Amino acid sequence: MHRGTSAIPKRAAAAPALEGEATAKSDSHVRWWDYVALGDSLAAGVGARRGYVDRYADYLRSDTAARARVINLGRSGQTSSQLLYMLRNDPSMRKAICGAEVVTFNIGINDLGQADRSYDNGTCGGLQNERCLCVAVKEVEVNWDAIIEEILSLRSADEIIIRTVGLGYTPQVEGVFEPYISEVNRHIASSAAEGGIPYAEVRLGKEGMSQDGVHPNDEGYEVIADRLRGLRYEPLGPR
Repeated sequence: MHRGTSAIPKRAAAAPALEGEATAKSDSHVRWWDYVALGDSLAAGVGARRGYVDRYADYLRSDTAARARVINLGRSGQTSSQLLYMLRNDPSMRKAICGAEVVTFNIGINDLGQADRSYDNGTCGGLQNERCLCVAVKEVEVNWDAIIEEILSLRSADEIIIRTVGLGYTPQVEGVFEPYISEVNRHIASSAAEGGIPYAEVRLGKEGMSQDGVHPNDEGYEVIADRLRGLRYEPLGPR
């Protein structure tokens, strides 16, 4: 309320906003998103200058006009059992997801890789040396369901952007391995759909792989990010 005298005009023009006030008003219209990435070395971006997480964050910024802060919790060598354990027991990871507007995850390729090595060494077990492959597939499937359950217990797919690229990419396999990989991908697709989480299965050619033959190169990670981008941004949507 003004305390001046009658000499002050009744319809005096409003004083110009201070610089700090103008900035605050402008910033109030800017969307700030926390983007939490979960997964193994593919989420961490091993094998290239930039992984799919940073590339997808760029798409988030350009497509939605949001300012995305990346919280990359990807860990090289992580298995589905290890990620599930952290989701259940790591307070910092749970807090990050609770405060996130965007969550992406990939997991499982290390589980299958360990079984693959046992098969190659002849130590997989079973009459046809395939027992460990069966066990790995079952373990990944059970853990996937539990991982999705844990994420959705912290944040709803109706409220934030939750996306997955499954294993990260589908390894190029043939012969005895092909049905096991196909089974895992079918289960991931079904589990993600049931949880209302958009899923993109990614296949990479040799041109998309780094020299180690395990991790994508820059071109491969760009393919993964582009597939995530293709899933769009519901329920938050573009600006």
